[in-house]
Amino acid sequence: MATAAQWIEGARPRTLPNAIAPVLAGTGAAASVDGAVWWKAILALLVSLALIIGVNYANDYSDGIRGTDDVRVGPLRLVGQKLASPAAVKSAAIVSLAIGAVFGLILVVTSAWWLLLVGVACLAGAWYYTGGSKPYGYSGFGEVAVFVFFGLVGVLGTQFVQAKSIDWVGGLLAVSVGAFSSAVLVANNLRDIPTDTESGKVTLAVKLGDPRTRTLHLALLAVPFLATVILVARTPWALVGLVAVPLAVRANTPVRHGKGGLELIPALRDSGLALLVWSAVTALAVGLG
Repeated sequence: MATAAQWIEGARPRTLPNAIAPVLAGTGAAASVDGAVWWKAILALLVSLALIIGVNYANDYSDGIRGTDDVRVGPLRLVGQKLASPAAVKSAAIVSLAIGAVFGLILVVTSAWWLLLVGVACLAGAWYYTGGSKPYGYSGFGEVAVFVFFGLVGVLGTQFVQAKSIDWVGGLLAVSVGAFSSAVLVANNLRDIPTDTESGKVTLAVKLGDPRTRTLHLALLAVPFLATVILVARTPWALVGLVAVPLAVRANTPVRHGKGGLELIPALRDSGLALLVWSAVTALAVGLG
């Protein structure tokens, strides 16, 4: 029986910046057009947090029953390390996703009916990333899904439910957050190339190979800072986003220096931290500017 601490670790708290950042960015974009609504921002945050925790438990369950996690160099896995039964982890995933769906329905009722379709797509994307007979995460589409759901959908959805519209600022923030979030997954999958190859999990990193995956990580981290320069057209305060540059450089350092295995875990942590800091300060800048 897993302990409470192990269940918390199994929820992969290091990934939570991927859930918080889109809401910060989307709220900043809404505020930039005088459309921020605090209670809807809180609901959007609850939806995002519930979904990412549900995704993480669902991945733990699906990878565990497939044997993908039998040999790992990364953080704890509940099913793969036999700390919790597959049924218990599956239930945790379903409960988390259901909580996200309930909060999401409130946003649908108070915003626009067609957001229900977006919510259904998010739930399907969460489950079939590693679940089902043909998980798309095993076919190299994980980074694309992260870019779409935690970037485009997360940011623009948050802006829309508050401001009832989206604009180019929201779009640029969405692309940036999506790039950052994808960089986190790229670092994770770079670390797992040897074990994923052995288990038959064909991630984008497995397809690209080690050298090109390292180049992709750097390119993704550069995108938000290019966006920072463009956002000056809305407000010169957007340049405050450059404070996250040292964090991005630190995140890419082990990747750039050819590190592997456990030595790449700081790249995941620092990519997520750079994402969170950049999103927070940029959201504040465009929201107040």
